[in-house]
Amino acid sequence: MNKRELIATIAESADLTKVAAARALDSVLAHMAKAMERGERVTLAGFGSFRVVERSEQKGRNPQTGGTIVIPAHNVVKFRPGKKLSGKFKVQ
Repeated sequence: MNKRELIATIAESADLTKVAAARALDSVLAHMAKAMERGERVTLAGFGSFRVVERSEQKGRNPQTGGTIVIPAHNVVKFRPGKKLSGKFKVQ
């Protein structure tokens, strides 16, 4: 599902226009991003939580030259599914 499909689903299930659903979704995502930028964990009960963690500096390989490169430390967003969400998927 992409963003356009999600907006259409929200609009249909909440009886909103696609424009209103897009505005609502954009607002939610923007507020989630701002909270994570401040270092806060974003938890959606029953769905899961998002948090920012720092990845340390690593050694990598340039696929074009085969040479070793250093990947600098950087922040990444991690998602941990909630109990209700993770219980819906079978492990293969």
